[in-house]
Amino acid sequence: MSTDDLSRLRIDRTKYRTQRNKWKKHFLLLIVLAAPAGLGILYGTGILKPAVRVEIAKVTTIYPSQTFTLLNASGYVVAQRRSAVSSKITSWLDSLLVEEGSIVKKGEIIATLENKDVTAALEKAKANREVASFELEQAEAELTEAVLAFNRIKELLEDEVASPSEYDISEARHKSAIAAVAAKKAALQASRSAQNEAEVNLEYTNLQAPFDAVVLTKNADVGDIVTPVGAAVNARASVVTIADMDSLQVEVDVSESNIELVKTDQPCEIQLDAFPDKRFRGKVHMIVPTADRSKASVLVKISFLDKDSSVLPEMSAKAAFLKREVTENEQIPIKTVPVSAIVKYKGHDSVYVLAGNSVKKKNIETGRKLDNMVEIISGLATGDSIVLSPTDKIKDGKKVKIIED
Repeated sequence: MSTDDLSRLRIDRTKYRTQRNKWKKHFLLLIVLAAPAGLGILYGTGILKPAVRVEIAKVTTIYPSQTFTLLNASGYVVAQRRSAVSSKITSWLDSLLVEEGSIVKKGEIIATLENKDVTAALEKAKANREVASFELEQAEAELTEAVLAFNRIKELLEDEVASPSEYDISEARHKSAIAAVAAKKAALQASRSAQNEAEVNLEYTNLQAPFDAVVLTKNADVGDIVTPVGAAVNARASVVTIADMDSLQVEVDVSESNIELVKTDQPCEIQLDAFPDKRFRGKVHMIVPTADRSKASVLVKISFLDKDSSVLPEMSAKAAFLKREVTENEQIPIKTVPVSAIVKYKGHDSVYVLAGNSVKKKNIETGRKLDNMVEIISGLATGDSIVLSPTDKIKDGKKVKIIED
């Protein structure tokens, strides 16, 4: 095959390279022309617009009283009338008639002590009283006889029938009988006192409630030795501890620097850790007139205005000292947002709700204004994030950037 024939068999790539370069130029030109339009579309949708820096707040559920609270303090529920019931004598605990939670009335027997020796002492005192009573009757009979004899001798002496010596003997016997009667009366009184003492000692073996109360703790069991001082080994100084539940108050420590904000009879709201979703009405009962130098605080006692059987001594409590009393419709928690988050839009209250990295305008229904907060009736849920103090740059769908604290 000749050289010319071989050259005719070679592929000419020039025209293909030229066509490819033309297509590349057209594609680049298309990109250049489409880029501004695409950027315009992206900017129009807000994707390429710069994010507006905003401050965010949460929709919160609060009690209205939180908006007019002057001061908060913590403490405990304390029974102002509380007693550790014990005995004045040392003896074995024979029976225990109550348990924790039992309701007792004043004078009701709570427990009894072993009383055989005291009972025997009482029987002896009664017998001694009877003996003293009989001896007094005998002495009074002898006195009657001595009086009659003395009067008879006195008449005989006047008639000079009896001698002066007989008169003296009769007179002495008369005086002796009088003294004997007085002594027997004193003995009878002493026996009565001894009987009263024995009866009191017997009464000491019946431990009684000193006032209407509820049993808080049981400190001894049947068979334990109960003694007034509890010094003996394994002895118990008290049998039960009781408290008057009507005397419950909250005791809180208020800093000396804030005590001027607290006044007697000032309205308060009490929250117990055991019932975080419940509030109790109260008022300042007393500001204890002394300070605790170690804590630089003053003890304040707050009384409950409403009785509640669920409140127990020693519960942890928080107290809010209020500017004014809580009204009936302010005792229920409400959803609130700061006043500065609300804007007017076509006659409606609106807020900007955070949705991802942008915001959405949402109409809401508002209620009461409480200080710098507004009640939300509908349109928002607790925990929603909203824009604080929205500016004119904030629009529906606007991209935002949250200002970190």
